Amino acid sequence: MNDTRSTDLTRRRLLAAGAAAGVLATAGCLGTRDGEVPEPVVTDDSIEEDWRLVDTSDSVAFEETFGPVTVRALERTVVHEYVDMAEAVAEAFDADGSPVTFFAARIDLCPALDGLPGGLGRDRLMGEVRAAAEAAFRDQLHGTGVTDVERVDSGETTVDGGHTATTSEFAARFGINWEVPLLDGSTTTIDDVAEMTARLAVWHDGSDVLISGGAHPAEPLSDVVDRSIDAPVDGEAVLEDPVDDSDVLSADPVLFADAIDALIPSVE
Repeated sequence: MNDTRSTDLTRRRLLAAGAAAGVLATAGCLGTRDGEVPEPVVTDDSIEEDWRLVDTSDSVAFEETFGPVTVRALERTVVHEYVDMAEAVAEAFDADGSPVTFFAARIDLCPALDGLPGGLGRDRLMGEVRAAAEAAFRDQLHGTGVTDVERVDSGETTVDGGHTATTSEFAARFGINWEVPLLDGSTTTIDDVAEMTARLAVWHDGSDVLISGGAHPAEPLSDVVDRSIDAPVDGEAVLEDPVDDSDVLSADPVLFADAIDALIPSVE
C-alpha cells in the first residue's frame, strides 16, 4: 500500500471513529491498562525550561482488522511551543502562536502489538501506525499555521530508551500575516511565508507506540520580515524594522533544530 492510499484510509478511519473518540480514548486498552491513555513523558530538561504546553488531546487513531483480531489504537497527544519565539512574535507583532513547535504522542494498541497471535499482521499494523502518525503530525502542523508539508527524507535512529525509531523529514511553509507600523502612525499587514523544516519519529517501546516531532523555520524570521519591509507596503514606507538583531526572531535556525532534536529521542 502506498503512502497516499494508506494516509487516505487512515483519515477515513479517523473520521468514522471521531464520534466515539471522547469515550474510547480515555478508556485504555482492555486487559493491559485501566483508565485513560497516559501522556507521553518528555525526559529532556529543556522541555520545562524553554517550552510550554499549549494543547492536550485524545483521539482514536484507527481501528483495523488483522485476520481474526480487531486492533484499536487510542492516542494521547501533547503540543508545546518554544516560549522565547512565541513571546518575541507577540511583542514585535502583537500576534499569537509560535512557528517553533514540538509534539509527542502515545498510542495504546488494543490488543497490544506483542499480543497479536503469532505476530499476526505486526508489520502491517506498524505501517498503519506510521501512516496515522504522519497524518496526525500534518494536522498538528496545519493547526499552527504550517502548510505545504512535503516529506523529503526518511530513515532510522536510536532513541534514548535504546529502541529503533523510523524517522521522516519534511519541508513546509509558515504563513506570516503580521502588522507593522507605518510612518503616518497607522499599521499595515505584511504577508509572506517562511520556509520550514519538520521532523517526525515513530517507535514501539515494548508496550506502546511513541511519536515525537517538531517544526521550525529554515531561515531567520527576521529575513522574512526584512524582505517585506525593504519594499514599500501599499505605497508607504515602514516606520522601522521591528526586529532587533539580537532577538530570537533573528536566530540561526540551527538553534531551533538542536532544541527539537534534543526532545525527539527523549520521549517515554
